[in-house]
Amino acid sequence: KMTAWEMKRMAGQRIFDAYYPDRYYNHDAEWKEGMVKIGETRHKEPLSLNRRAAESDLLIYCNINFVPMDGGHKSVAVGLCDYESLRAHHEPQTIRDSDSYMDPARSELANKCIRLGKIVDQHVNVFHIESSINNRMYKGDMDFLMKNEDDFTALDRMKFEAMRYTMSKLPRATRRKLLHSRPAQYEMTACYAGKTEPVHAKIIEKGFQQYAIPVRGQCDILITGIPDISPYNVYSILNPLLVQVMGLGYHFNFYRNKPLLRKGGVLIIHHPCYDQFDHNFHPSYIEFFNRLLPESRDAFYLREKYEREFANNPSYVEMYRRGNAYHGAHPFFMWYWGENGRQHVGRVIAAGAENAHVPAMLGWERADNLTEAIAMARTYMGSSAEITMLHQPMIGIADME
Repeated sequence: KMTAWEMKRMAGQRIFDAYYPDRYYNHDAEWKEGMVKIGETRHKEPLSLNRRAAESDLLIYCNINFVPMDGGHKSVAVGLCDYESLRAHHEPQTIRDSDSYMDPARSELANKCIRLGKIVDQHVNVFHIESSINNRMYKGDMDFLMKNEDDFTALDRMKFEAMRYTMSKLPRATRRKLLHSRPAQYEMTACYAGKTEPVHAKIIEKGFQQYAIPVRGQCDILITGIPDISPYNVYSILNPLLVQVMGLGYHFNFYRNKPLLRKGGVLIIHHPCYDQFDHNFHPSYIEFFNRLLPESRDAFYLREKYEREFANNPSYVEMYRRGNAYHGAHPFFMWYWGENGRQHVGRVIAAGAENAHVPAMLGWERADNLTEAIAMARTYMGSSAEITMLHQPMIGIADME
């Protein structure tokens, strides 16, 4: 759940003072009296929604469509549901059946959300306001980070080296606080309002105009750096499970038509893979990583044996409801979201990992640096293996030919 500070920043001081916390609050999926079942699909997928939203005369949904899987029918049907409703589609087989969940047309996750969203539109009067933004993560003194390094000017190179030197001397917590304190400089590229499906279709079209990058031919080795920020660690730590979901989940799925990496290829992830967790935001992640992964990395096994235990754990429920923790079942969903990547890649090498423990727990290999990782990958894929780098920061969808 968002902190009070985040909510104040989003809505402004005047609205925050007038309505928080009685009328301006986070959705609580574990508040039984605050949820109401509105139906189920013909596939027996249940849907319960936030009662306040479901019984309102008008529900206004407003978003930033950050990646192509955002918005549309996923908005209310997923964002305001309960655990049992979410469990029907946040599961490993759905992810395996999604030929990129960043491509709604070929995503089983999107198909299930559409089925549930149609039930929402039958029972709730929803007015959608969806927007898209550009890729301007930085500007001013940090805009060089958006460039390809080959295009650096002498000044860009000097600023880059100065930043790298300074960051290397700071404690990790200080570096994180410094980076997270700089708000992104995104600008809106489109905004549409009205009914769910026509609005979302317009925004998806606009989003792909921004993100789609034509690419010819798959690679044997894919290199990607993992940024310090993700949708799940705002003002927090990118823990090992989130590194996993960024690499095998988001970054692997940044494609249309077919993956950027050929089947059985090597994915090189550049990240220190530190063994750190935020106890306030990600308490159940700690137990998942240290207790469950040593037993099994099989997503189906973990779902059947342990998911409900974590979801119903009284301590995790209380930390979710009264604090700012993610739901007890959330680390399972993050593990599932790397499932199609895990099934596709042959090996994952963590370049720059500062320990052997975390990569081993995730089922990965480790290299001291990128040069060593590439050499390791070539021993598996051959000396003439084709290498592609997915550059970050920048959200890009590989439009594979």
